[in-house]
Amino acid sequence: MRKFHSYEEVDKDIHYYVPREELINKAYNSLLGEEPEKGGHYITVWGPRQSGKTWVMREVVDKLKLSNDFEVVILTMQSSEITTEKAVLELLVDGLTHWFRRDFPRVDSWKELELLFSEKNFSKPLILILDEFDSIGQEFINKFATEFRRLYTSRMNERHKPSDEKWCRLHSLALIGVRSVLGIENVSGSPFNVQRSMPIPNLTYEEVDSMFHWYERESGQTVEQVVIDQVFYETQGQPGLVGWLGEQLTEDRFNKERTKPIDLPFFENVYGAALHILPNNNILNLISKAKQEPYKEVVLELFNTKKKMSFSYDDELLNYLYMNGVVSWEQEKIGKYYAKFPCPFVQQRIFNAFARNMFRHIIQVYDPFDDLSDTITDNSLNVANLMRRYETYLRQNREWLLKDAPRRKTDDRIMEATYHFNLYLYLQSFFYDYDSLIHPEFPTGNGKIDLIIKHGSQTYGLEVKSFSGQRGYDKALIDAAKYGKQLALAEISLIFFCEHITDENRKKYEKQYQDVTTGVIVEPVFVVIG
Repeated sequence: MRKFHSYEEVDKDIHYYVPREELINKAYNSLLGEEPEKGGHYITVWGPRQSGKTWVMREVVDKLKLSNDFEVVILTMQSSEITTEKAVLELLVDGLTHWFRRDFPRVDSWKELELLFSEKNFSKPLILILDEFDSIGQEFINKFATEFRRLYTSRMNERHKPSDEKWCRLHSLALIGVRSVLGIENVSGSPFNVQRSMPIPNLTYEEVDSMFHWYERESGQTVEQVVIDQVFYETQGQPGLVGWLGEQLTEDRFNKERTKPIDLPFFENVYGAALHILPNNNILNLISKAKQEPYKEVVLELFNTKKKMSFSYDDELLNYLYMNGVVSWEQEKIGKYYAKFPCPFVQQRIFNAFARNMFRHIIQVYDPFDDLSDTITDNSLNVANLMRRYETYLRQNREWLLKDAPRRKTDDRIMEATYHFNLYLYLQSFFYDYDSLIHPEFPTGNGKIDLIIKHGSQTYGLEVKSFSGQRGYDKALIDAAKYGKQLALAEISLIFFCEHITDENRKKYEKQYQDVTTGVIVEPVFVVIG
C-alpha cells in the first residue's frame, strides 16, 4: 500500500501524490517553446522549501524525454565543496558527464561555457535544468546568469536556422531555487532579464482531498471529511506539511486500529503531538530563520493587531522570510498586498517558540491563599475577572518580566507580540491545577490571535487585540461576534490591550454588545499594559 511522504522526493510508485498536470504542462511548454525550431525559454522555478519544485521539474524531464528531438538533463548544483569558480564549473561538467555517460571538455572560465554548449558536444538541442541553483552563492549566480543571457542572445540570433544547424545548442534552461527570481541581480542592471518566472503554488483543497480519499480506497479506513478539512486549514496546502501530517495520521505510531475511522478527536491528538513533540526538520529550520536578526523584528511585528504589514518581494527581509517559508502574502483588494504567516500550523509553532523563549519563568501567578472563587470554580470561569487578575500581575511584575522584552527599533516601544506571548503563558500557569485546555488560534494569519479555553464543560473564546480607537473598536465587536458564531458560542470575550484608560472610558467601552446578525454577545475587557 502507498504511504504519505514528506521528506526528499515523492515516488509516484509508492507514495500518495497529486498529478499537478497544469503546472507540469506550463513548464514543459515554456522549455519546449511556442515554436520549438526557434528555441525554448529560459525560466526560473521558485518557491518556499518543500513546495515540490524538484518533483514538478522531474516530471517535466520525463515528459520531454518522450520526444527524441532533444537531449534533456536535470542536475543539482548543491555541493559543500563549491567555494571557487573552478569548483562550480567542474560541478557542472561532472554532472553532464555522469548524466550522459560521455566525456565533456573541462571548463576553466565562464566564457568557455559557450564552447561547452556548442555543436561539438551536443548533436541535438539541449534542455538544461539546474536544481538548487541558488546554493552556489550570489557571485557565481551572477556570472552564470550573465553567460546564460549571452548564450540565449546568441541562439536568438540564429533563430531562423534549423535546430541542428545552430551553433549554440542550449535550447532552453530552467533554474530551480528558493529565492524569488533566484536573487539574480547586478549593480549595472539585471543580466538575466530574458527569463520567465514560474512560482510553485501550494496544493489546492481538491488536491489534498484527493490524496486522503486515495488512502481511504487503498486502506479501507475512513477519513472523516472534517479531518481532511482541518489538514488543509492548518497547512493551507503546503506540500511538505500535508505529507507530514498524512504520515502521522495514517502510520503505526498513532494509527494502531485501522478498523476505526480517523475522526476529529484522533486528529486533535495527532495535531497536538505535531505541535509539541514530533520533530520536523523543515519547521525547526524555519523557526531558526525567524529568530535571526534582522528578521526577528519583522516576524514579531506580524503579530501586531493594529495594522497589517504591506508585502513586496522588493523588501529584502520579507523576501527572505517568504522563501524560507516563514511568511506568505494575501491580497485584500486591488493593489493592496499584505504579509501574513503561511498557515496556522507554522504560526502556532513560531508563537510557541517565541513565547517560551521570551518567558521561561512564569510559575506562580497568584498567591496560594488567594480566594479565586470570583474568577474560577471547577465548572465556571469569569473571563473579565481573570483579565483583571492578569492586569494586576502584569503591573506588579512588569519591571522584571519585561526587562529584556524586544522593542521596536523605530520608537523603542515594547512590541505588541510580547503581551500576546505573556498572556498565553500566564493562562497556562493559571490553569495548571485544573483539567483545562488553553490553545491559541490564528484564523487570518496576520496578527489576529484568539485564545480558546476549555474549562469544565464549557468553551470560552478570547479574541485579543490592541485598542486603536473608536472605528477599530466598532469593527472588532462585529468581527468577534462572527468568530463566536463560528465557534458555536453564545458569548465571546474581546480583550483589548491599551497603554492607559480612565475609569470613565472603561465604563463607556466595557459594555456588553449583542450582535444583531449573529445574536452572539461580545464582552469587551480592557487590559492596561502601560
